[in-house]
This record gives sequence, C-alpha cells and structure tokens, in this order.
Amino acid sequence: MNHDPVQKHSAAGHPLPDDADQPAEILWQGRFIEARRKGKWEYVGRARGIGAAVILAVDDGHVLLVEQYRVPLGAPCLELPAGLVGDDVAGEPIETAAGRELEEETGYRAGRLENAGCFAASPGMVSETFTLIVARDLVRVGPGGGVEGENIVVHRVPLDEVADFVAERRRAGVMMDVKLLLLLGAGLIGSTLPDGRQAPATPLAPMLRGH
Repeated sequence: MNHDPVQKHSAAGHPLPDDADQPAEILWQGRFIEARRKGKWEYVGRARGIGAAVILAVDDGHVLLVEQYRVPLGAPCLELPAGLVGDDVAGEPIETAAGRELEEETGYRAGRLENAGCFAASPGMVSETFTLIVARDLVRVGPGGGVEGENIVVHRVPLDEVADFVAERRRAGVMMDVKLLLLLGAGLIGSTLPDGRQAPATPLAPMLRGH
C-alpha cells in the first residue's frame, strides 16, 4: 500500500512546498513592517494589513513621475507616484488612497481612477503586493511635493522621452524604481530577433492611450 503523502496544490494548480503549511512567525514588528519566518523562508511584510497603491498618471501624452530621497537606498529614486493604503484608516478604499497620494505627491487630481490589478513587488523576499491604479482626466490643483519632510520633485515627462529621461537621471546618481519598467518595457522588447529581424516594440497601450 502506498503511504506517500498527497501533494497539495495552490488554487492555481501549483504544487505547494512544505513551508506553505507552516505558521508564520513574527521575528520583529515595527509600525509599518514585519520580519517573518515561515519554515525555512525569511521575508518581510507590511504590518497591520497595510496595502499599497501605485499610480500610473498620464496627462496629454506625458507621464507623471516623482523623485525623492529613499533612506534604505541611500540615494534619491525616480518612481511612479505611490502610497500606503490603510496605514491611517483601516479598510480605506484603494482608489481613495490612490487619489489622495496622487494629489499630495504631484499636485494633480484625477477625474477617473481605474484599477489595473494587483502585483507582487519582490516575491522572493517581500510578501507586499501593490495595486496599480491608472489615473485619467488629470487637473492640476496644487504644487505637489508630498507631505512635510518628503521633499518630492515632480517630473512631467513626454511618453516618447521616458527612456532618455531615465538615462539622464541615472547619470545624475538617481536610482530607478523597478515599476518604471512598465514605461520602458516596449523599448526593451523592441530589439533584434534571433534571425536578425527587428522585433516590433510591444505597445504599452491600453493603459497609456487614455481610453
């Protein structure tokens, strides 16, 4: 008789490692993050059920980017506008938080906010996910810059000049947030195929065309 344990699978059909059934042990907890261990895995997560929203804000063929000093990096970083969800008010709607953060950081208010889905930030070491919110029908209502002490610099960059702008800021010593690949991906993919033909750039489109 076969007594081998039955392999468990995730809802998506992937075999689960043994660690998946282990309880998560909190090794350290701060106000915003926790260090956890689950089986052999050590990782970091948000405390208190806090979430995050990242905002893709396109205005008349331009995208809004923000630049601010990031203490963990020891350098300024160029990013999409973003912010925490539920850090002050538990159960806060994602769209409400995204609209607030967009206005605080960039000075722009969105007439429409569209949920483009949930994404994992760095799944090998961080349990945090973020929801991508597409902001449309933008109106400038203030200077932006974030709340006191954030000192955020706002950049309104033409979509067809993002790659050059990123290269310029990189030369100035600015780090790049990985989520900028959303804007750079088409140019990176539009390269030479193995047979020597030029691959077409993949459009970023339904998000960036303002539909």
